[in-house]
Amino acid sequence: MRVIRLERLIGLFHEESIQGFFLPHVWLIKAMNTYYGTAHFFVTLGVFILLFRRRPDVFGQWRNTLAAMTALAIVGFILFPLMPPRLLDAPCPKAGVGFGGACIESPLRNYNGALNFGFDDTVEIFGGPLHFNKGAAARLSNQYAAMPSLHIGWSTWCVFALWPITKKRWQRIALFLYPMLTLFCIIVTANHFWIDGLGGLIVFGVGYVLGTRLHRWNHKRLDLQLAAQMAAHPSH
Repeated sequence: MRVIRLERLIGLFHEESIQGFFLPHVWLIKAMNTYYGTAHFFVTLGVFILLFRRRPDVFGQWRNTLAAMTALAIVGFILFPLMPPRLLDAPCPKAGVGFGGACIESPLRNYNGALNFGFDDTVEIFGGPLHFNKGAAARLSNQYAAMPSLHIGWSTWCVFALWPITKKRWQRIALFLYPMLTLFCIIVTANHFWIDGLGGLIVFGVGYVLGTRLHRWNHKRLDLQLAAQMAAHPSH
């Protein structure tokens, strides 16, 4: 509820209105469900491989950045468990199950008079590659890991990592649009709040600083090691 209060305070709580506007376009919602469950992993993996092959000099830096930001996000999930908007209208869990934060009040009421926020779980309604409420995805995923959004963090990582080797205008436009499309996706599918996206940018920034420093430290360590070896064996 604190996230919603903050967004209302700064006039940012419009996620439900945005989702409601696009819900009638079923083809778009289905496409976003598929995008949400696939692009996040496959695009990041593709960029990771491309960096290894095309930018070996800085591959370690971006690998470290990805690892650091993911670790920071996991800490965020533990310290600040936050349900995605799509779960706000779900029934409250039984006592001792899940987080009590699932049972919160809203000023909105449906036609039966029940309290609700008006969000729809688009995967539950329209289907998608990952069903978080059942099957393997439900067993492996953390339903209360909305803050920060790694979808935004990882997509931003892809942009900065590939930007130096994208020379054509259409490639840079596509790179720029990737996190924008991801932001639209996480909102229209009710998987994240706006603030979660900001959290994703923050962990990217901190992860970049940590990853870069670790990369430079490692290079200095290797240089000193090589210099010591050359001093010990000058004939080589």
